[in-house]
Amino acid sequence: MKIGLFFGSFNPIHIGHLIIANYMANHTELDQVWLVVSPHNPLKEKSDLINMYDRLEMCKLAVENAEGIRVSDIELKLPQPSYTIDTLIHLHEKYPEHDFSLIMGSDNLVSFKKWKNYELILRDYHIHVYPRPEFENADFINHPSVTLTQTPLMELSATFIRKSIKEKKNVQFFVPDTVLNFIESKNLYS
Repeated sequence: MKIGLFFGSFNPIHIGHLIIANYMANHTELDQVWLVVSPHNPLKEKSDLINMYDRLEMCKLAVENAEGIRVSDIELKLPQPSYTIDTLIHLHEKYPEHDFSLIMGSDNLVSFKKWKNYELILRDYHIHVYPRPEFENADFINHPSVTLTQTPLMELSATFIRKSIKEKKNVQFFVPDTVLNFIESKNLYS
């Protein structure tokens, strides 16, 4: 089975993430997309992150009825900080029957050279790239291991959603209702 791994902090998961995952699962050659909840991206600040198990639960709520999309907690069980190459190697050993590839935004290609063992990722794995505003001509966009997809362009961000919640603004339709109910029930981001 061809599995696309969509890594993220999902802090919180929102409609933009789900549109990307749905597009990859249904409009590419991928059979499934796994949302891989990352405890902490080594290239990002940790201060804004809520508990990783709350983020995992929100992802599960968001995709409970989604076709071809599932949630993975694999990085929550691995040593931290979590590096993509280590997760890929672990998944390849655990599920040798699957063909894993990455899903990332074109903005991530800009910092890709900073990733641990990025050369091995390019050599051994395929990368499905979704467009991000102002990052059309990123490094590696023409690499043979990289496929630029026609995923709908999304400018919605988790930062915007967190800020809106903190300012007590309505975020209905930006996140699934089940996720919004979870956020409200735990008083997250306020």
